[in-house]
Amino acid sequence: MNITKQVSLNEIATKYFESRSPSRGESRQPPPDPKSMLCLITGLNRGGAETQLVLLMEALTARGWNVRVVTMLPGGALQADLLKLGIKVSSLEMRRGIPDPRGLTRLLKILREDRPAILHMHMVHANLLGRLCRLLASVPVVISTIHTSPAGSRWADIFYRLTDPLTDLTTIISDAAAERYIQVGAVPARRLTVVPNGIPVDQFQLGGEIRQRVRTQLGVEDKFLWLAVGRFEAPKDYPNLLHAMSRLSTPRNILLMAGDGPLRASMEQFAATLGISSEVRFLGTRTDVPRLMAAADAYVMASEWEGLPMGLLEASASALPIVATDVGGNHEVVRDGISGTLVPAKNPRALAEAMLRIEERSVDSRLSMGLAGRQHVRQHYSLSAVVDQWEQIYESLLQRNLRSSLSATSCLNA
Repeated sequence: MNITKQVSLNEIATKYFESRSPSRGESRQPPPDPKSMLCLITGLNRGGAETQLVLLMEALTARGWNVRVVTMLPGGALQADLLKLGIKVSSLEMRRGIPDPRGLTRLLKILREDRPAILHMHMVHANLLGRLCRLLASVPVVISTIHTSPAGSRWADIFYRLTDPLTDLTTIISDAAAERYIQVGAVPARRLTVVPNGIPVDQFQLGGEIRQRVRTQLGVEDKFLWLAVGRFEAPKDYPNLLHAMSRLSTPRNILLMAGDGPLRASMEQFAATLGISSEVRFLGTRTDVPRLMAAADAYVMASEWEGLPMGLLEASASALPIVATDVGGNHEVVRDGISGTLVPAKNPRALAEAMLRIEERSVDSRLSMGLAGRQHVRQHYSLSAVVDQWEQIYESLLQRNLRSSLSATSCLNA
């Protein structure tokens, strides 16, 4: 057989699985669908990585992929969104902070039953677990995706370095994060690819009637409305934002904070301590973020570190001027002085001054900034273009790995 002959992925997959012996615990079965994929993620609480996963699964399903999602942790608000799309969701029933070898056993069982062509892991703990599975289950392609660039996470750096041979490719969501992981030696540059988050830009509308309706519902018709969206966790550095808000607090300013998390109660107390409870609205988890974006005048992010925040992409798609800290991939979304303003992290004075400058701009000037951001996101972060990139990666790796295995088998049998 001439294995370099151009044949379909189905034919290559069939020959590949005919050529190998079953792994321990497996029986000889028909080859998997080359467009079958199992996605492993730590959990499905609302967050940037989790939201991106749902968007990716929806788009791939629409393109004919057979996808399944497995979470390490049980539950999660976004599980219902996947189920509504007809996507099967399973949990390994692990608990946060508690190592449980049964999670590995459960995942191996799922892999051996489903036999996906691709195992795609998202977030650090899922990347660890999925890579270990490669030692014990046959999966043609294994891909790891890093969604953030945390400072000082040495254990993660060591893990990525030691287990790199167990994945075919590591992807990461921003150039800034990629540079950081390469510099510390966590991932070799030749095995790291940037695949940014994608967003359905046209789902985010500009102001109009919806703006007035939402502002009336919130009772903020004549206020300058700042919006912040995200989990109440340490990386978002909400104390920095509340300090900044206290510096520019006037009766005309309102800050909407949409999201939930372990630090929400303490941030509500902190706002009261700063004397700005009347200017800050804690909205909790919201499923209508595009409507909130349409109602806002500007978007603010005070994070200590980030990867490539979905909040900034959504705000840009909504044509909002943005003030954000210059961390992670934020500067790749917000072009300083064009679509917003970037300031140093952990500097509430600089953050407040930048917010005030946005407020002092004319309505037309703010709209011009926002439209520049929307155009930038449309050009560089369109969901359809990002899904195209993923499909190219999946198909390229499948072709390479299956052909390589067939070639090795042919040599052994020669």
